[in-house]
Amino acid sequence: VLIPSFSSDVVYALKVIGLIVCVLKLVDNEKTLTTSYIYEAMERAKEAILLSFNHSEEKYKDIFVIIDRRWDCQFHHFLYATRYYLNPEFFYRNPRINEDEMRDDLYKCIDRLMFGITATVSVKIRMILGK
Repeated sequence: VLIPSFSSDVVYALKVIGLIVCVLKLVDNEKTLTTSYIYEAMERAKEAILLSFNHSEEKYKDIFVIIDRRWDCQFHHFLYATRYYLNPEFFYRNPRINEDEMRDDLYKCIDRLMFGITATVSVKIRMILGK
């Protein structure tokens, strides 16, 4: 407690931990299926972290590296991303949902689930045309 940096380190930790704990509580929820909601919760947590550090990349960069590393190995799966993408609650509310990563994951899911190249191409064309 006598170390001058202690209080600033505590504030730094509290700005991040509370937000991450909220996401972890959602992940640990056994009552409802939450996979599509995890993406939204993580986006909100990252936005809140950005705001709490006033968009100062120097302050949040290391935290995002840790979060992204864990995210990529545990939660990022094309099936979960597809579920998020196709959830109307998020699709119409989140303008960033049409980013390449989400669409690519959706296409991976279509490729995996569709039998035959003709059906796969047909579904992708319909999606591009918005039908």
